[in-house]
Amino acid sequence: MADFETDEASSKSESPEQEGQGSEDKSLLHQRLAIRELIDTEVSYLHTLRLCTSDIRGHLQQLPPGDLDILFSNIDDIIQVSSRFLHGLQETACKEEKQAHLIGNLFLEFQEELEQVYKVYCANYDQALLLVKAYQKEPELQKEIQGIIEAAVPQAGPSGLSFLLVIPLQRITKYPLLLQKILENTPADASAHPVLQRATSALQDVNSNINEYKMRKEVALKYTKVEQLSLRERLARINTHTLSKKTTRLSQLLKQEAGLVPRTEDKEFDDLEERFQWVSLCVTELKSNVAAYMDNLEAFLCFRPHERNLDIPGGAAEQYCSLARDLQLQAFLQFKQRLTGLVWQPLCSLARALVGPQNLIKKRLDKLLDFERVEEKLLDVGSVTYEEEAARHTYQALNSLIVAELPQFNHLVMQWLGQILRTFVVLQRDLADQVLRRAESSMALLPHRHVSEPDFQKLLEDTLGQSSSQLRHFRESFEKVLPPSTSQPLLPGSEHQMQSLLTRYGPGKIYQVTSNINGTGTLDLTLPRGQIVALLQNKDTKGNNSRWLVDTGGHRGYVPAGKLQLYHPINPSEKEPRRQTGMPEDYWLPTPEPTQPSVPTVPTMSQVVAVYPFVARSTHELSLQAGQPVTILEAQDKKGNPEWSLVEANGQRGYVPSNFLARTPSPTPRGWNLPS
Repeated sequence: MADFETDEASSKSESPEQEGQGSEDKSLLHQRLAIRELIDTEVSYLHTLRLCTSDIRGHLQQLPPGDLDILFSNIDDIIQVSSRFLHGLQETACKEEKQAHLIGNLFLEFQEELEQVYKVYCANYDQALLLVKAYQKEPELQKEIQGIIEAAVPQAGPSGLSFLLVIPLQRITKYPLLLQKILENTPADASAHPVLQRATSALQDVNSNINEYKMRKEVALKYTKVEQLSLRERLARINTHTLSKKTTRLSQLLKQEAGLVPRTEDKEFDDLEERFQWVSLCVTELKSNVAAYMDNLEAFLCFRPHERNLDIPGGAAEQYCSLARDLQLQAFLQFKQRLTGLVWQPLCSLARALVGPQNLIKKRLDKLLDFERVEEKLLDVGSVTYEEEAARHTYQALNSLIVAELPQFNHLVMQWLGQILRTFVVLQRDLADQVLRRAESSMALLPHRHVSEPDFQKLLEDTLGQSSSQLRHFRESFEKVLPPSTSQPLLPGSEHQMQSLLTRYGPGKIYQVTSNINGTGTLDLTLPRGQIVALLQNKDTKGNNSRWLVDTGGHRGYVPAGKLQLYHPINPSEKEPRRQTGMPEDYWLPTPEPTQPSVPTVPTMSQVVAVYPFVARSTHELSLQAGQPVTILEAQDKKGNPEWSLVEANGQRGYVPSNFLARTPSPTPRGWNLPS
């Protein structure tokens, strides 16, 4: 009995020390279990992510590619970061005494990477859920998706896609809890304790930053949507709340303009906005220039000399037509396709990408006015309503998002723009190389093929200088003595109309249409060439001098002023001296009989040429090309009107305007030729 009491007393005296040792061993055991849980769950998590990409995403190719990008977002980036993170965790197992310390440092090392990849995934999570709900409304598609998921991940159950998509969100929020569990079982005097504390706080900050980023993206998504609403739909959205809000903003803006309240200055944002507007202007100008370039390219491709009969058999002309056909059907067509796909379409996509930030910047101004008003109230009253506090937070979130991401956006746009310009230059260079290769055989026929490039450039400059001097001389001659204006022949049956307008308005108001006019507006007239009209007003209602109001004798409307000329038939007895113009004497039409002073006439059965091209408007008329030789059969029509002449050309007969004809000029050629 005495021995038993002695043993009991001895055990009681040793119990505090043993209890301390047992408690320490128990904490160490729990710490190791928490670390094991961290590593084991990370292995399982990474395995599930890889199943999502290989066995699930790979078998959902029946979905649109855009849907797959939204559903799985940047899961590949998460797998890459998690793989390296897991490798680091497994390496700590070989150093059991320092494992907790190493794990804390590992979390601190991966803090920034974890935040970057998970904030993107979490921001896109809501859009992914919207797609999942849309698939649930299609039973056949939903059944097919569910079968693929159950085959790869049986534990997903009926939740299917929703179960898989939420796993990354659960993992990033569980990291602080797992660290906290390890920290709770680490002695306060251990070297790993402060490191684990910093790691736990860091992962909590990561989750807070992700939530803040997600909220900013939701605000941005709300205000960057471009809705195509009709006027009626816009009016239907107006209510007392929106009117009150807009009125308050306008009042705040007017007070700032009047200097009654200070304006919030944000130098950082102002610099970013100025940079963005400059980038937007560059994109807009480049798009406009490329559009003009493509229009000119279309006009150039419409010119097909190989489809025309040049009437020059053999030689260089035939070889030129062959080269033109080859370039038209291959080189130029390929260049146009590449230009559209590699320059124009990316440029249009870039222009569309600017719309979202532009809307966001505009909305920021509205939210800034709300924010300033709430700040004033907070200073005066000391409290604000829940709605006003929400408006305050909305501005702060919107401003923080723009300031954080607009520099990256500007940088990416400039990179995109630079790549488009480089592509355009490469396309031009490739086209030039192709043309030179295909034209190599034709270049051997050029008269200056042996001339060096500097000599040829000087020769070209000299030739252009000579032609420029000739053109300057011609211009000075024409400015000194202007040739008489040529009136168009009157339309058949329009003599009575002209007399009526002449009687009503007088000769100073009578004009003639010089070319066909196709009216495009409701008040515009459509008139043929040669139509006689009377001028009512030399401008439209907006004061535009290029549109004149005229009277045709039956209708009134507007026509382009540039297509009208004062009607005064040429009187051959009033010709200007010809020698002042330097033109040959026989260039002018011969003087008609005094009984027909209205138009010049030409002798019957004489050989003349067409001075202007003429397009026949009926079977009685004959189409002519400028410079085409014709034979005059009768110098008047059947009614004796000398304004029309019966001619023969290429075996065909018909009437043409008499003042479109002239005797053959001197055979001496005028102009310039490239010296050989």
